[in-house]
Amino acid sequence: QGQLVESGGGFVQAGDSLRLSCAASGRTFSAYAMGWFRQAPGKEREFVGATSWSGASTAYADSVKGRFAISRDNSHGTVYLQINSLKPEDTAVYYCAASPRLTMNGIGYHYWGQGTQVTVSS
Repeated sequence: QGQLVESGGGFVQAGDSLRLSCAASGRTFSAYAMGWFRQAPGKEREFVGATSWSGASTAYADSVKGRFAISRDNSHGTVYLQINSLKPEDTAVYYCAASPRLTMNGIGYHYWGQGTQVTVSS
């Protein structure tokens, strides 16, 4: 069984930047598309962005385009989510997940991490 472990979350000020990491272990995820999702208190989980297995293709939710960027380093089994110009509405638990194909639908993701909390203060 594979595991995904997120890190890099924290308490930040509006306008700051963060880079979240998702480290894979237990199996090779280099052939999987990797996605990031988030869930704010009292809200449903929402898609943030995803990258294909090679990193050549990416997809982002409209709400984060231009501020969020996904990258991956398959040699180290790690996927990153760079978040710039953080806003209070970005406050959420951020999850990474692995899917056999690039999709924005959470149902398509077979492996999930435990999440990392991002809190943005105004």
